[in-house]
Amino acid sequence: MGKVVLVTGAARHLGGRFVRRIQRDPEVDRVIAVDAVDPAHQLGAAEFVRADIRRPEIAKVLAEHDVDTVVHLDVTGTTLGGGGRTSVKETNVIGTMQLLGACQKSPRISRLVIKSSTSVYGSAPRDPAVFTETTAAKSLPSGGFAKDAVEVEGYVRGFARRRPDVAVCVLRFANILGPRIDSPLAEYLALPVLPTVLGYDPRLQFVHEDDVIDVLRLSAHEPRRATLNSGTFNIAGDGVLLLSQCARRLGRPTVPVLLPAVTWVGTALRTVGITDFAPEQIRLLTHGRVVSTLQTREVLGFSPRYTTAETLADFARGRGPGLLPPETLAGAVDRIAGRLGSSAARPGDPVAAVPPAHEVRSVHSVHDGA
Repeated sequence: MGKVVLVTGAARHLGGRFVRRIQRDPEVDRVIAVDAVDPAHQLGAAEFVRADIRRPEIAKVLAEHDVDTVVHLDVTGTTLGGGGRTSVKETNVIGTMQLLGACQKSPRISRLVIKSSTSVYGSAPRDPAVFTETTAAKSLPSGGFAKDAVEVEGYVRGFARRRPDVAVCVLRFANILGPRIDSPLAEYLALPVLPTVLGYDPRLQFVHEDDVIDVLRLSAHEPRRATLNSGTFNIAGDGVLLLSQCARRLGRPTVPVLLPAVTWVGTALRTVGITDFAPEQIRLLTHGRVVSTLQTREVLGFSPRYTTAETLADFARGRGPGLLPPETLAGAVDRIAGRLGSSAARPGDPVAAVPPAHEVRSVHSVHDGA
């Protein structure tokens, strides 16, 4: 018999994509898709079970279907089915606790894959240039999805100690983008004008939704030769982009706002339902975050197909052009930079050439594979 894989969060976009993809693998016999709401998309030949992972009934689902592999994707920062922040937190934290409790009692469970986030590292002014999987956060997240992810990982570590026979893989994803991704950061980058924090230009990393599906598949199966797919891994595309570079490539003009006023802007955007400009996202857009993917390459044996820049470009194609064509915006920035450089130069001094904005390359020096 092949694997019996249970996938939580099947009603969400990534969950549905993974369910449809994993059932085509020859090692998989059956796929059980679980969510508290009915999915709006097709799940192929998978068996859908409407169940709330916050309730003990999830243990019955594991037992009735002889599940041996669990892929927990229902850890998210966005609502589904009309729920609010409280419902999301309960699903993330209490739902994970119930699921882990059910897995602990099931003798058939042999592999557990958890979707987490690099937001567990937080975003602080004195952060290291690059986070590794063992780097401690300078300032732990105090709320929102980032705090949920920290709590979820704590419960997962406890489960791993109690069930050392189960291969546990925690995947810390950088900001996920793609043509069809719906997330607070995707909503922010889709705004016609991007509010930014005055005086800050954070470094950002992205991971493409296609790479998310690929690494989930890799983690759900037995490890490849000379690799190990249990442990904690950072997942991000190669390279780094500054927020200003992202804005130019998207054709979105920016409006710098004083840091104290950013919270007011975020509250206004959240009130009118445009985007969830939460405090954790404000910190990310202030201080940024960069993670190392060396362990992912050397231990897990996974290399993303899309770089950070390519991921943003694919996201831009899916969302359509901004108010200003990227070439026009880049030219305007070049002209302003050139005038500033000329005015700052003393008579007789050579004026340093300013590279065109559209030729500014991603910063690769902070990436271990560079």
